[in-house]
Amino acid sequence: MGATGAWTTRRCRWLGAAGSGAVASGGWAVGTLPARDPWGLWVPHGTAVNVAGYALAYAGLTVLVVAWWLHGRAGAPVRATLVTLAWWTAPLVLAPPLYSADVYSYIAQGTMVLEGHDVYSAGPSVLDPGGQGGDAAASVGRHWTDTPAPYGPFFLVLARCVAWATGGTLVPAVLGMRLIALGGLVLLVWALRGLAREHGRGESAALWLGALNPLLLIHVVGGIHNDGLMIGLMLAGVLLALRGRWIAGSALVGLAVMVKSPAAVALLFIGVVVGRAARGPAVRRVAKGLLAPGLVAGAVAVGMTLMSGTGFGWAGTQGVAGRIHTALSLSSDLGLGLGELLRLLAGTDPEPVKSAVQNLGLLVALVLIARFAWQATTGRTEPAHALGLALLALVVLSPMVQPWYLLWPTAVLAATAGGGRAPVAVTVLSAALVYETQPSGSTPAYGFVLAALACAAGVLLLRRERGGEGQAEVPGQRRPAEPVVGPDARTAR
Repeated sequence: MGATGAWTTRRCRWLGAAGSGAVASGGWAVGTLPARDPWGLWVPHGTAVNVAGYALAYAGLTVLVVAWWLHGRAGAPVRATLVTLAWWTAPLVLAPPLYSADVYSYIAQGTMVLEGHDVYSAGPSVLDPGGQGGDAAASVGRHWTDTPAPYGPFFLVLARCVAWATGGTLVPAVLGMRLIALGGLVLLVWALRGLAREHGRGESAALWLGALNPLLLIHVVGGIHNDGLMIGLMLAGVLLALRGRWIAGSALVGLAVMVKSPAAVALLFIGVVVGRAARGPAVRRVAKGLLAPGLVAGAVAVGMTLMSGTGFGWAGTQGVAGRIHTALSLSSDLGLGLGELLRLLAGTDPEPVKSAVQNLGLLVALVLIARFAWQATTGRTEPAHALGLALLALVVLSPMVQPWYLLWPTAVLAATAGGGRAPVAVTVLSAALVYETQPSGSTPAYGFVLAALACAAGVLLLRRERGGEGQAEVPGQRRPAEPVVGPDARTAR
């Protein structure tokens, strides 16, 4: 399989790089362009250019997904997978923001911290339109203009540093935030490799699903979402805990929580690791597992909050995102449907019904998280793998779900799951959800149609392979190619 596998990997690399380049090129016309760009680089164009931009971006995205799928089948070694990741990432680095306007919120909120505004009681609209950060504030999505920041102080300090270093000038500030996202990606790659080794899973397979994933490339690198940084810190913390350094690991998870709060789920499973490794009476072990990681992370959160000067308002803004309806949230859709039905039948207000169903969804998620933690405690599931299942339950039952939220559990499962339904599900959904959002950041109805078609295609491909080989196996689970030696060694890169 040596030379054939190597050439297949190389062709996939070129194919994916072409797809990534097409996405980036199309993004210069139809990406999430700012309302004002003083440099005149990221500006709207005419209708003909927009049509061509959309065609190029969607064609490139499809090529990237196909290349990713084939790359998983090729069984590339770790070094080849890392080289491919660099190739596929490079075209997106200098592109305008893609698939989301969130980066403009980050820049505006960093400027607010720099100027002394309370980011947890006001939105970017408080910035002077003609002053520092004004261009970013004018480009923020309409739902977020007056919305307080839902992010933790650690991330806002990073955004403040970018705003200070760039003076809030739009293009450099966006690229500065993308550097932070790339830093999160590097940390994620390191943690994925370590977790894969801890769980006896192939590093290349973990990288294929957890880092080379097109959903991550377009939303963390292209869209500059801070989820990549949160995941990287969280996984690094879990890895350190598994290696016996649970205090440092809990501290890293504390920093992850100070980016986005869902990372706090990892503390429960680090607690399982701590409790299982502790000595003494059962009560003492349980108490140490339940309390110690949380105390360490809590100390980091308090210290970070005091150092940042942003105050503790972040504790009260974690639910602001849930006020916005997203069609990917099952509990929100069900609640809205029931509420509207009751409004037609009884004339009642649909909002309380929707809120009740959303809260019920969160309650079910908490029950499932507790169940997975118990399974890890009793040894039926490895703690890190149970964390991946818990995050998957949280995403499925959350009152607000965006496509890139799937990356939370996917990264963990990529390094811990050797088989089963969960990695198959996140693999297929990763290939499908890339289509849900336009490069401009909007969510058209046809995006769901494209996602459904991609999902059906993925399921059919997996069923076809299962019928031929007798077992369900996602592409990245195939054994890596053997190292190539001799005259053909140069083609393996």
